Amino acid sequence: MARARAWALAIPAVIAAYLVYVFFAFDGPALIRSADGENARILLADMVSHKVHVTRDNRDGSVEVAVEGERKGRYPDGEAPGWVTPGEETVVDLGGGHLVTFGAENAVTYDVPGYGIIIAQPSRSRGVDATLPDGPVPDWISASRNRLVADTEAGRFIVTRNRTEVFRYFAGWELFFFTLDSPYSGLGPGALMSLAISGEAGAILSDIWTNDMWRHRETAWALFETILMAFLGTAGAALVALPVSFAAARGFGPQPFRFLVRRVFDFLRGVDGLIWTVVLSRAYGPGPLTGTLAILLTDTGTFGKMFSEALENLDRRQIEGVRSTGAGAVLRARFGVIPQLVPVLLSQVLYTLESNTRSATVIGAITGGGIGLLLTQAIITQKDWEEVTWYIVLVVLMVFAMDALSGWLRRRLIKG
Repeated sequence: MARARAWALAIPAVIAAYLVYVFFAFDGPALIRSADGENARILLADMVSHKVHVTRDNRDGSVEVAVEGERKGRYPDGEAPGWVTPGEETVVDLGGGHLVTFGAENAVTYDVPGYGIIIAQPSRSRGVDATLPDGPVPDWISASRNRLVADTEAGRFIVTRNRTEVFRYFAGWELFFFTLDSPYSGLGPGALMSLAISGEAGAILSDIWTNDMWRHRETAWALFETILMAFLGTAGAALVALPVSFAAARGFGPQPFRFLVRRVFDFLRGVDGLIWTVVLSRAYGPGPLTGTLAILLTDTGTFGKMFSEALENLDRRQIEGVRSTGAGAVLRARFGVIPQLVPVLLSQVLYTLESNTRSATVIGAITGGGIGLLLTQAIITQKDWEEVTWYIVLVVLMVFAMDALSGWLRRRLIKG
């Protein structure tokens, strides 16, 4: 009893000591010190909201208003949201008394309630001349010779040599269904329903499907590519591993050959799928085919080991019963082995298909295919974080759907 109590205390103590070592070995204290809560807040806001940019080109004086600053989300000339007043002096009302005024000769002012008026004069030769209210410069203002940035609760104000930019956050995902150039932009659900009933349903769905901002058509095809990579890789691996696993199973294959086949399975499964992806992309280039082959190679090793072990644990009496009828090796495998192996095979293949649906997303980010590619592109831009959220939601829904489908197939095929 004393020895058992000592082990019961020693094992958790060793695990706790190891976790403490890992914390300091990976420089956990420095990571905590460098954590920036403000950056996390901005990232979270970007993921659940959108920004409307008001930008003036300091070279020609033109003013542009665009959702997320993209050309595809630009307001037509002469149009702007209600809080932007175009004119000789464009006034941007950020709410709460925050006013930005684009003045003559590229001058710009920002009236910040409770602080004062920030004046900036960009110049190609002198950079940005900034005039701030008297007193210490607050943390939310960053001023240098060539750049002035002010982050307030109302929005973000940036002045450089070439442009002046103001953007304001709004909750939700703007232009998710219709872009600004669509005749259905700005219409409510009731008006859209009325138009759909009157015969414009096809045109409405076409505008949603071909939305240039959110690219629903490309996203649907990317999801299909991801599922196709997972399915073809998993099914191909099962088809290859099943016949070869007979040679690796004790009682089915000769010893020297069995040892060689087992080592091949170990090699295929020992190299991670991401490594196979990198190697195969060198040979076949980026694309879904590379991801499919990477999944196929890795899963062939995994399935080969599982199927061969399942073969070694079969009930030999059923096989002998088939043999007693005078059946040859092929018929013994067909009627004595396969019926026992099918439940294990289907269960493992379906479980692996679920896992590969997630893996295909990561592999697609490397090989340039599927939803993983779109997710990587959205992350690289460092501005379209609401699209990152949308793609993550789609990946989660795809995994949920594959889980439900594989569960239904297991119940229908295995139990049935």
